[in-house]
Amino acid sequence: MKRLLIILAVLCCGVQTLPAYRILYAEQYYRLYHLHFTQYPDDTMENIYYLEEALKADFANPLYALARIEDKEEWARYRSLFAMHVRLRLVDLYLTLGSKYDKMVAYFYNAPWREENLKSLDTAEQVYRVALVYWREAAEEARLIPRFAPQLEDIQYWEDERQRIQDGELDYQEIIDGHLARLEHVRQQFLSMDANTY
Repeated sequence: MKRLLIILAVLCCGVQTLPAYRILYAEQYYRLYHLHFTQYPDDTMENIYYLEEALKADFANPLYALARIEDKEEWARYRSLFAMHVRLRLVDLYLTLGSKYDKMVAYFYNAPWREENLKSLDTAEQVYRVALVYWREAAEEARLIPRFAPQLEDIQYWEDERQRIQDGELDYQEIIDGHLARLEHVRQQFLSMDANTY
């Protein structure tokens, strides 16, 4: 009985609310970005929001950066690499989101839903075009980062992305152009269908 009274007393006292954690800096938004095992559109859009906010936000003090920063040159390099890397992740996310609306093949039995499929293709095309904008920005950012300056070892993966872009090994332009060309082909197939027969 005594235990029950203690439990009831604790529950009745109420729970103290804690203040919310304020997100102010680019690194904080970046830490909210995470990959889901199953990429539902809402999850993808949540990550897009975090990364787009990271691009708009100020950077934290270099003491709280995601890499060890020792001088002004490293600080400038870190910020450029961060912007490039975030844009590349946005390209990935927009391609993932676009694939949810894309129709890879125009099957004859989808003719009754021709208009819905065309609207879905329009959405996919818009999303792919946004990915293309982020790719061009990332490629430009990578081009401006000095190739032979001392590299930041804590974020070597970002340095590798920069190197692959500068060497031409990483080229989303070709991938996105392929998606847009295929999408246009599928669109033409849907447009040639008669919605009343299949």
